[in-house]
Amino acid sequence: MSRIQQYSPKINSAGVVAERFLPQGKQIQGALFDLQVQTATFDVQAQRIDETYLYVPQIKKDCHQLQNRRYIGSKQKLIEWIFSVIELECENANSFTDIFAGTGIVSAVATKHFKKVILNDFLHSNFAIYNAFFSNEKWDKNKIYRIIDEYNTINGAYLEDNYFSKYFGNKYFSVDSSKIIGFIRDDIEKNKVNLTTKEYYILIASLLYSIDKIANTVGHYDAYFKKSRVEDQFIMKPVDPLETRQVAIFKQDANVLAKQINTDVVYIDPPYNSRQYSRFYHVLETLTKWDKPELYGTALKPAPENVSDYCKVQAKYRFAELVRDLNSKYLVVSYNNTYDPKSHSSKNKITLQEIKDILTSKGKTKIFEKDYRHFNAGNTDFKNHKEYLFVTEVK
Repeated sequence: MSRIQQYSPKINSAGVVAERFLPQGKQIQGALFDLQVQTATFDVQAQRIDETYLYVPQIKKDCHQLQNRRYIGSKQKLIEWIFSVIELECENANSFTDIFAGTGIVSAVATKHFKKVILNDFLHSNFAIYNAFFSNEKWDKNKIYRIIDEYNTINGAYLEDNYFSKYFGNKYFSVDSSKIIGFIRDDIEKNKVNLTTKEYYILIASLLYSIDKIANTVGHYDAYFKKSRVEDQFIMKPVDPLETRQVAIFKQDANVLAKQINTDVVYIDPPYNSRQYSRFYHVLETLTKWDKPELYGTALKPAPENVSDYCKVQAKYRFAELVRDLNSKYLVVSYNNTYDPKSHSSKNKITLQEIKDILTSKGKTKIFEKDYRHFNAGNTDFKNHKEYLFVTEVK
């Protein structure tokens, strides 16, 4: 596969990489299921299991691995638990869809156990990262390493200001580091014609992972630390692509994609609260798209794009719609119990009881729980935090 293929309404074979820009979905006018719950439910009856799955991540010191990201909601530390449950509950399954793929770490493990895997996320940066790590297209490792070695000889002090340094210099990154980052991104785009699609995305992903390591932030880009001078730290390291089999990569609204796929297991890990991922990771989005938009406010964000209904009051209706439209044998849903945080933006948009009611309408549902201290970059200190995994065997 030499280039991104045009969108096809059905997945006819794995290995398809599809990109489609979608209009904002229409607002849901009423409940798709009869949801009677009016107040937050802190707990549901859930099982605990002994974890039987052993996950050993790939580690190379000179490369960025898929899991080497600071990302809210990452399931990296929950992988063994998640797949222990999946192996226990999802029998005779050959295909797997990660419909809110996020970091992609769940999909990476799924590729070792399922014949076909579908990844989907509507962020531009995640789409680029998936193509870098998961695409089966051939690429020239020596060529990529040579290019990155050349980038690492650049001295920012001798570069002129560019779009990236104008906005982000001495804020999210040092002035010289931001000059180098902007120069590299321009150079990748100028030389795109000399790169395969996978090589192009490997370079972009390598840049994204490298800046994430040094960003002057708490782990996202909603704000930066105010310092008189940000230290020069940038060095570019390559990502280390995975060996995968049949993988299809999409950048769509999950609720739209749900109507177009047929798969055995669908893993659903939607946003839990009002924090919009496209806003939290806007620097990565801007660097990936490289359309150089006007940026606004203290955090230097572009105009809103890819705003998720799962972060709004209509989240439960969108979730009900998603569950209704999915054609699969099993639904596996991740969620947590953050109902009473100090920060309103951290509060769950769907209650556990609502999730259970919606899933039970689709089939027999079991619930599993695990104590877990989640990633927290804000002021929320939620005690007795639990992660839940709902597994529905579809009627």
